[in-house]
Amino acid sequence: MQITKKEYLCNKQIRRLSTMGKIKKKLKKIRIHREGTNTLLYGAICLALIALILWFAVPSKIPFWIFAVVFGTIYGIVLNFYRCPIRYFGSEDTEGIVVAPADGHIVVIEEVDEHEYFHDRRLMISIFMSLWNVHANWFPVDGVVKSVKHFDGNFHKAWLPKASEENEHADTIITTPDGTDVLCRQIAGAMARRIVTYAKEGEDCYIDEHLGFIKLGSRVDIFLPVGSEVCVKMGQATTGDQTVIAKLKPQK
Repeated sequence: MQITKKEYLCNKQIRRLSTMGKIKKKLKKIRIHREGTNTLLYGAICLALIALILWFAVPSKIPFWIFAVVFGTIYGIVLNFYRCPIRYFGSEDTEGIVVAPADGHIVVIEEVDEHEYFHDRRLMISIFMSLWNVHANWFPVDGVVKSVKHFDGNFHKAWLPKASEENEHADTIITTPDGTDVLCRQIAGAMARRIVTYAKEGEDCYIDEHLGFIKLGSRVDIFLPVGSEVCVKMGQATTGDQTVIAKLKPQK
């Protein structure tokens, strides 16, 4: 059922205020993404048990300190990987705005032939996420989720051009309030082996909400209509849900 723009904006504001209220209550508690909770908890328990065995069962303390330094560093890297900052876009006016769905660097800005959905030329903007970036993904535009599909594939290095089509990926198409379709593609990399997508077909979605999560190094592609205004340049660092990467051309 179609809703008016006024109703859509009203729904958006209600959800935004509700979400902000919940997050403010938990602000001091939320620091790690839910995708990493079990990994970090079980990892900490295993490391603690091994450390205790080394400390009390081995006469020399050298193995304990080697273990503590090596695996403490690894655990710190994993902990950093699963961090989940709480962010809000700086403006209430998001009409026509496309924000970066992920932290990382711009690796592609070009027009391509998109054969899976649109069967025409599209402007593709790609963001590469390294191991050190936040790996939570945000919705790049306000709208309604039109479709969500997951594709098995290879695990080429995420910055390679062929990764967009040949690697395992998840596609989410969002229809903006003015009827523009935007494709957001989460792509697995050489190390990433799991893509999580929270988007559900038919649901409203908004900037500031999480689209999903990709574990380890990976990439996100955004396919926009040709003629959209590009607001970033090659190599530029992006901050998910903060950096404006493009502005959609108003529909006639």
